[in-house]
Amino acid sequence: QVQLVESGGGLVQAGGSLRLTCVASGGPISRYALGWFRQTPGNERSFVGGIAWNGRSAYYVDSVQGRFSISKDNANNMVYLQMNDLKPEDTGVYYCAVERRQFGLGRLPRDFGTWGQGTQVTVSS
Repeated sequence: QVQLVESGGGLVQAGGSLRLTCVASGGPISRYALGWFRQTPGNERSFVGGIAWNGRSAYYVDSVQGRFSISKDNANNMVYLQMNDLKPEDTGVYYCAVERRQFGLGRLPRDFGTWGQGTQVTVSS
């Protein structure tokens, strides 16, 4: 079974940028869509966006549209979340996840299964 490990989180000022990395092991992700989620303590995990299995399309929720970008590096079995113009409301623990099906589009939270351990992102004003 594939395992996911996120990294790249940290403390950043509002307006700054971070790039999160998700490294997969135990199996390839080239045939799978990948997604990113975030969670604030005491709240449920919410969907941020996802990228199709082939990397040709990506979907983002309105709150991050135009600021976040997801990419895949199939050769190294990794996915990235580039976050620009960060806002305090972006604060949370960020998780990557892989879709259960192969060749998916990564647009629906319900389609994702395996999760990483998360990486903390804190945006200060």
